Amino acid sequence: MTTNEKTLSGSAAPLARHSGNPWVVALRRLFRQRSAIIGMIMLGFLLFTAIFAPLIAPYDPIEVLIGKEPVKKRDPPCIHLLGCPEDQPQHIMGIDGNVRDEFSRVVYGTRISLFIGFITIGLAVFVGTLLGSIAGYAGGWVSDWAIMRVMDVVLAFPFLLLAIAIVAVLGPGLVNAMLAIAIVNIPTYARVIRSTVLSVKEEEYVTAARSIGAGHSRILSLHVLPNSVPPLIVAATLGVGTAILETAALSFLGLGSQPPTPEWGAMLAGERNQVFSAPHLVFFPGLAIMVTVLGFNLLGDGLRDALDPRLRL
Repeated sequence: MTTNEKTLSGSAAPLARHSGNPWVVALRRLFRQRSAIIGMIMLGFLLFTAIFAPLIAPYDPIEVLIGKEPVKKRDPPCIHLLGCPEDQPQHIMGIDGNVRDEFSRVVYGTRISLFIGFITIGLAVFVGTLLGSIAGYAGGWVSDWAIMRVMDVVLAFPFLLLAIAIVAVLGPGLVNAMLAIAIVNIPTYARVIRSTVLSVKEEEYVTAARSIGAGHSRILSLHVLPNSVPPLIVAATLGVGTAILETAALSFLGLGSQPPTPEWGAMLAGERNQVFSAPHLVFFPGLAIMVTVLGFNLLGDGLRDALDPRLRL
């Protein structure tokens, strides 16, 4: 570290101690947001369910119960505490059209859906951050104009239609559906990080780092990107729920998860014609999707309020 860098860090230390760590302040604000707390409780429950799915689910999610229990396809829920006869096997959410325990499939679907959301958005955020930071920091015709015009072209297509087209080219399957959703979400995060980088790179501390001879890679990695993260965190949190919903839509159309994988969208597709004869087979997977997306949206709204510098005390 040079003398000038030591001087800058030394002068900033009292200010940091006085104002407090911004991430600590944001965390405190987050726990004051009622919507964020509700979202964290919901997502904590889902995460617990995903981790301990083998212990929670009473059956294997792809196990066919014909000949093993006196059940038949699309039997309604049977809960002993609610009056179901004790001599009948208990199935909290009933039996699906292939004589499998619906509750076990919904529980294991939590694991699959959260995996889809985190991996898909993680890939989109990584690529989008790389492209957006280059475009915003370097600028110029090649680095900024060319990259962002490609992003604009991708954004010009409706998300779901573009994802369907990509999966149609790659072939149906969960991995291809996740890749398609990641691709259509890249421009969103590239635009978010670019707009923030354009603002942050003009700040005084970036100018000071540049004046003492810091290289572009050092400035970008240590000064610009860390201060561009808050909007990206909010966008990514909201994006996880959207990715789960979009992947479920592709699975519903037969382009995503394939049977017998217990994915909520595929479960809805398999029983979509039984809305009136066996509504429980549509209600429970749909409810699981709604709760998951709602949890991420509530947490994302809370994060937006907590990380907004205009609202900090």
